[in-house]
Order: sequence, then structure tokens, then C-alpha cells
Amino acid sequence: MHNEQDFSKLQRVQELLVTTVLGDIPTLLIGPKLRNLGYRSIFAQIDSPVYIQNGVEFYGTSCIEIGSGVYIFKGVRMNARGHKNNRIHLGNRVAIERNVDIGSLEDTCIYIDEDTFIGPNVSIEGPGDIKIGKHCLIAAHSGIYANNHNFADLIEPIKYQGVTRKGIVIEDDCWLGHGVTVLDGVTIGKGSVIGAGAVVNRDIPPFSVAVGIPARVIKNRIGKDLASKTSI
Repeated sequence: MHNEQDFSKLQRVQELLVTTVLGDIPTLLIGPKLRNLGYRSIFAQIDSPVYIQNGVEFYGTSCIEIGSGVYIFKGVRMNARGHKNNRIHLGNRVAIERNVDIGSLEDTCIYIDEDTFIGPNVSIEGPGDIKIGKHCLIAAHSGIYANNHNFADLIEPIKYQGVTRKGIVIEDDCWLGHGVTVLDGVTIGKGSVIGAGAVVNRDIPPFSVAVGIPARVIKNRIGKDLASKTSI
């Protein structure tokens, strides 16, 4: 047990040393190339080429996998720390825009498949598993939260009652508009469009257009309108 704790501390020291030295080298110089080379010693996987701007925070790099052609912009925070079974995977050509927060907690896999774009100020949080498919577009200020607080006990503070964790799946070729919230236990079917500001608290069938709070399907992309036309 002590050997495992000591090894974890040593990993964290190495992680801090490498990311502190290389993380703030300006992008306009040779920062991305140096980060690409130097980070290989601490990440579970990092392919080439990878473009990481300065000012990106990483925690638990031994549980983070980054494919080739990935872009990660300033202000991103990626946290896989907390458990050796955690995993954050960015597939080939994923783009993570500014100020995105991606965090796991315990025994959590956050998997973002290839050619997916994550817009600025998006939050993607475990501890439930999260799978985002290929060719998806997640617009700015959206939130994907794979957990839900228990609150049945009126005496115990809610923060101490624990959470449920069912997980979230967003299938290939989905577009989530600005400010969409996706709650735990939801699957959004392939090719679906979720209108700006919607709150998705139940499954959405493939090729649907859904809007509102809570989100309701108003149209199927390969069929007829399900409701009167609504702007999204």
C-alpha cells in the first residue's frame, strides 16, 4: 500500500515538473513541439502530431490518451486524477476549444471519438462513464454531467448523501447547440440535433431534432414533423 502511494506521489511530482516547465512556453515559439515531445514521458499515450497551446492544465496524465492531430487550446483543464482505473481518451483529430473542463472521479472513462469538436467553456464531468461519438459538434457553454446527487435524507446534508452514476452516450454525428445540458443516464441517438438551451433528461432516438426544457423531439430528420415547426 505504501509503495503504491509513494509511486503515485512520484508520478505527480514528475507530472508537475514536466507540465510546469513545458506548459507555459508560448505557442508562437516552439511550445507545441516541445510539449508534444516532453509529454510523451508522462501521458498514457500521446501520438504525433498534437497541438497543445500554452496554459493547459493536466492532472493524472498517466490515465490520459491523446490521438494524432488533436488540438487543445488555452484554458483547458483535463483531470483524470483520483483512481488508477480512470481514463480520458481523445481520438484522432479531436479539437478541444478554450476553457473546456473535462473531469473524472473514480473508475471513470471519458471517451471522445475522432473528428469531434468541443466548443469553448464546455463542461464534461463524471463520475459516470461518458462516450461521445465521431464527427460530433458540441457548442459553447454546454454541460454533460454523468452524475446525480442523492437527496432523499432530510437530515443529512445533500453533499454527503453520495451520487448516482448511470453514464451518458452521445452517438456519432450529433450536434448540440449553444448551452445544452445533458443529464446522467441519457443516450442521444446517432445524427440527432439538440436545440440551443435544451435540457436532455431522457433518451433521444436517432436522427431526431429535440428542443426545450425538458428536451422533446419535434422532428425526425428522415421523416415528418412531430410537432408544429419550432425554431432551434
